Amino acid sequence: MENKYVIFDTHAHYDSDAFNEDRDEVLKQIQENGVAFVLNCSSDYESIEKTNNLTKKYDFIYGALGIHPSEANDFNNDVKSEIIEYVKENKKILAIGEIGLDYHYDGNPLKEVQKDVFRTQMNLAKELNLPVVIHDRDAHGDTLEIMKEFPSVKGIVHCFSGSVEFAKECIKLGYYIGITGVVTFKNANKIAEVVKAIPLEKLLVETDCPYMTPVPNRGKRNKSDYISHIIEQIAQIKEISSKEVNITVNDNFTRLIDKKI
Repeated sequence: MENKYVIFDTHAHYDSDAFNEDRDEVLKQIQENGVAFVLNCSSDYESIEKTNNLTKKYDFIYGALGIHPSEANDFNNDVKSEIIEYVKENKKILAIGEIGLDYHYDGNPLKEVQKDVFRTQMNLAKELNLPVVIHDRDAHGDTLEIMKEFPSVKGIVHCFSGSVEFAKECIKLGYYIGITGVVTFKNANKIAEVVKAIPLEKLLVETDCPYMTPVPNRGKRNKSDYISHIIEQIAQIKEISSKEVNITVNDNFTRLIDKKI
């Protein structure tokens, strides 16, 4: 059945091994179901090239290139130079990401290493005049501090997990709040409060696929057409039409990247 929405997925990982068996089939299917745009975000070193290649193979896939905080030990000047080269030769690379801080897992790189790599990639975004896609897990204070160090850089706080107060601070800095399928979960009171409090003009929708699958498909591999459930949940929380949510979040993203898709 054709989706009634025009879907912009502002954070996906179709380079993931989870799609190795049927990537072409899935990407064809989501297009048929209303997905008009996907921002594929790299994470580790290998996914930088994979993401770049996906943007060349599929018209509706664009890219963000960067090193995830969990892989911060892999970042060096050679990686930085490679990202710069891809950005220069490929106009479909729209952002630096996903970058940021992740203090959740004990096995992650040292906090000081993560912060140094985060700052370096924020500075790269500043130099290239590109927005950023920020990953922040259990690191709200340090993430905000570094964001404030780069006032000219804008972007998305992806898979937002902070408080209303933190969201408002991010918005003051010119960032958008990325809402995933978590908002559809029964225990999602915190993110529901954020959605209610934050202007619709500052929200974006994303899958983080293959992860974060929304209800009613929770437990399955996520994909971009499932964003319809996120749109409908936001509409319910804000007590407005789902069509208004759909149109506005798409306009928000084109505003962020300063071009029409």
